[in-house]
Amino acid sequence: MKKITISDLNNWKALGEKFASITAYDASFSKIFEEQNMPVLIVGDSLGSVIQGKPTTLNVSIDDLVYHTKCVRAGSPNAFIISDLPFMSYHNPHTACESAAKLMKAGANMVKIEGGSWLINTVKILTERAIPVCAHLGLMPQAVNIYGGYKVQGKTEEQATKILENAQQLQRAGAQALVLECIPAKLAQQITLELNIPVIGIGAGKDTDGQVLVMHDILGVSANYIPRFSRNFLAETGSIEAAVKKYIEEVKQKTFPDEKHSF
Repeated sequence: MKKITISDLNNWKALGEKFASITAYDASFSKIFEEQNMPVLIVGDSLGSVIQGKPTTLNVSIDDLVYHTKCVRAGSPNAFIISDLPFMSYHNPHTACESAAKLMKAGANMVKIEGGSWLINTVKILTERAIPVCAHLGLMPQAVNIYGGYKVQGKTEEQATKILENAQQLQRAGAQALVLECIPAKLAQQITLELNIPVIGIGAGKDTDGQVLVMHDILGVSANYIPRFSRNFLAETGSIEAAVKKYIEEVKQKTFPDEKHSF
């Protein structure tokens, strides 16, 4: 696989070509993903749940993300790697810069942060300092205690308007990509059409530019449960390689996610 850059993601959006991505946490699986031409890997703080066995992502540290980013980059030299900034590692611009620099030095191409308009100044400062930013809106797992659980966001007109406005503001601030999690498919479609940057969905319908799933979910080995928007591709194919390939192809062909895996 050739080296993937943000320019590739932008070109795919312009051409209407859908792309798949997947979470990754170690070198061995990252190598498999690259061998199947998975273009984007997300080193997620979801490792708190699927690797560490915790009920939320809140205990994950920046050192955890640095370690796992190094592992993923070792296994996949060519994929575009987005690494999460974990809970309270970007609560002010200075801390955000320090945390993001650690992830970039570990091998990330971009950092991902959860939050809306309060992050505008942070996004500006990060991008001015050559740190590409992926924003994250909709269901933000680090805010689980605010929501009272993992709940679909953007179902009311007020919520939907706020998510759209935040997406526009973050793009203007310099964000170069956006993840939308667990929002109605129609809202995700509207946001994707209105933004110039690539939009990656998880539980956000089929009309986003890209899709991401947690690797443990598509392989049916999640410690807790497989969410409604995901699918056990391993059960359908019989091998990890075939499962990954099928997921990539179905995203490209726009057959996944379907209505059953959307809100």
